[in-house]
Amino acid sequence: MTCLFQSDKIILFDTVKFELEDKIRRLEEDRHSLDISSDLWNESQQNIKKKKKSQSHSEKRRKPVTVSGPYIVYLLKDIEIIEDWTTIKKAVKQSQQKKKTESFIYKTEKHPYTARFDDGKLFYEGEWYNRGHHIIIDNREDSPVHATVTAINTGEVWVKRSDGNKSKLYIAQLQKGKYTIRHVPY
Repeated sequence: MTCLFQSDKIILFDTVKFELEDKIRRLEEDRHSLDISSDLWNESQQNIKKKKKSQSHSEKRRKPVTVSGPYIVYLLKDIEIIEDWTTIKKAVKQSQQKKKTESFIYKTEKHPYTARFDDGKLFYEGEWYNRGHHIIIDNREDSPVHATVTAINTGEVWVKRSDGNKSKLYIAQLQKGKYTIRHVPY
């Protein structure tokens, strides 16, 4: 029984092998018998000669190139191309928006507080601070300290503490939350 099975298996294998070799041989013959480049060259030369002879017949259409053999020709309609193009553009736009939101999230994590210098004043968490304003400085480690703003520039705020010492608070420290400031309530 196993001998019969082995012989059937060998016969089937030889049959499949012969068919594949035959297909390969036919495809190679087709490839060697067809010279695409020379056909295209001859056709392009004929078209150039025709164009030179008759400029007035420019509205005539060229005949489509006939190709024989195992070639696949993809023909897309204009509407299909436009649909694909819009899909690609939408995907690119979505990826750009995703990058923008990720960078915005990164910025908010890096600087949780809003602080900036503008025209000689400090804008901090929705409030304006000028020179001479009385403020309270909150620090994570120490108790709140009363101070007066003495100078503001692009990178720092100079204050005079209630004990008479001068200190500077960097705007970056305010943005990161190392120090927080608020107006003294009257």
